[in-house]
Amino acid sequence: MAQTLDLPASVRPLLPLFTVVKGVWLVGGAVRSLLLGQEAVDLDFAVAGGGRRLAKRVADALGGAYYDLDRERDAGRVVLQSEVGRLTRLDFSRLRGEDILEDLRGRDFTVNALAISLEESPQLLDPTGGLGDLRNRVLRACSAGALAQDPVRALRAVRFAIQLGFRMERATVSQIVAAADKLPQVAGERTRDEFMNILDLPYPGKALRLLDRLSLLEAVLPEMADLRDLRQPPPHEYLALEHTLAVSDRLAEILDLPTAVARGESAGDLTKAHMASQIGRFRGEWMRYLRQQPTSGRNLRQLLFFSALMHDAGKPACRSEEGDGRIRFIGHEQVGAELAASRAGALRLSNSEVKILKTIILNHMWPGALQSSGGATPRATYRFWRQNGSDGISVILLSLADLLGMRPLPPEETAWSSRLEVARTLLLGHLEMLPSLLNGPPLLRGGDLMAALGQPPGPLIGRLLEYVREAQAAGEVKTRDEALALVKQAVADRGTDPSVWDRTSTLMDTGP
Repeated sequence: MAQTLDLPASVRPLLPLFTVVKGVWLVGGAVRSLLLGQEAVDLDFAVAGGGRRLAKRVADALGGAYYDLDRERDAGRVVLQSEVGRLTRLDFSRLRGEDILEDLRGRDFTVNALAISLEESPQLLDPTGGLGDLRNRVLRACSAGALAQDPVRALRAVRFAIQLGFRMERATVSQIVAAADKLPQVAGERTRDEFMNILDLPYPGKALRLLDRLSLLEAVLPEMADLRDLRQPPPHEYLALEHTLAVSDRLAEILDLPTAVARGESAGDLTKAHMASQIGRFRGEWMRYLRQQPTSGRNLRQLLFFSALMHDAGKPACRSEEGDGRIRFIGHEQVGAELAASRAGALRLSNSEVKILKTIILNHMWPGALQSSGGATPRATYRFWRQNGSDGISVILLSLADLLGMRPLPPEETAWSSRLEVARTLLLGHLEMLPSLLNGPPLLRGGDLMAALGQPPGPLIGRLLEYVREAQAAGEVKTRDEALALVKQAVADRGTDPSVWDRTSTLMDTGP
């Protein structure tokens, strides 16, 4: 079927650059978005020959950055940045097949097997009936072997179904389930990219539950299997896997808090209203943090949801039962952090991403420990941020979602109120206390301590400077003389062995 239609405005300026090749077609998601009346930011082009050569020509002409995507498939990418910093990606790939129709028939889903010819009278090409499926909001595989040919397409199906709100056709569901067993054989990088795209959805919990129903969740994260039937002690009311999925749901709601307030949803929801009043003012801070990209193309928000999925992965290995029948999971955060690091490595996440995941999971119980000890004192607040850095924001957000995910909403009022107070105090410390400590002049420098104590340069001096900063954060010292007096008395009491001053064994110390 072919029909004439208008080209997107973003494509027209590119047409003069396409004259060096025999044929170019706009394909895939950009065409789908156009037909749905949506803006297509990123554009994909199928090229009769010389995909990388055309991409380089476009990059040179428009002043964009060029990247090789796949030399074997002759695919290249151009990244353009607007004056306001908005990025546009243009991907160019050589035809997979003898002609454009064969290329389209070999794609994943019919709603993606659409193309627009870039001619004087542009035509829509639809060899698999994608336009009808688009109108009927149906997700259908292009062929009976489409997903067996590339099992990663099963993950893509879930993302499209949730993102577009489409119903999966029955035979396509069967293909997805059959592809689950083959997914572990796919290169980790490809699985990672599709899975991280799912975690980038506004409410990834919906997609994660669909992955679970289709046997795909355990194919990506085998650690989930042992959580499925794992019973947890009160106040938990869910088995461990359902708790994990509930945490993902609650986390998305926390991140969407200001939007929910604007929609008026918090008016009748005391949980959201309380959250908005206590920590709503910090939303700008955590959103700026979550938009950061430790690795190009992936952001901290995606890593936070990955952490939410893996935060209790260590519980099965740490399960113990006491004489009175009480179930405990002592040390599960350490085991979970290592499991998350191993899984992230298998999915080819970067070293910086692995480090962040380990930090979040290892310390996700810290706010709860502060809550149990009576709150976040200035000293405890300083220690929290000293150990976690800016990733303490993720630790706090996961801690809140973890509490909310223990039982059906609403949470127990006292526990929720005190956890929010800890979160508010910690976030306030990050916003107000730390900048004043970091940006203001130090009370003492290393030379001051060496002169006053008669000590040479070494680890002890660094430990003592940290001791002073902590005391300053706690409000115990405010002047140079007070700081010197404090250090001299402390050294007299504890000696000059640097190991005595090493606090790495008490990361969650909640003392005054």
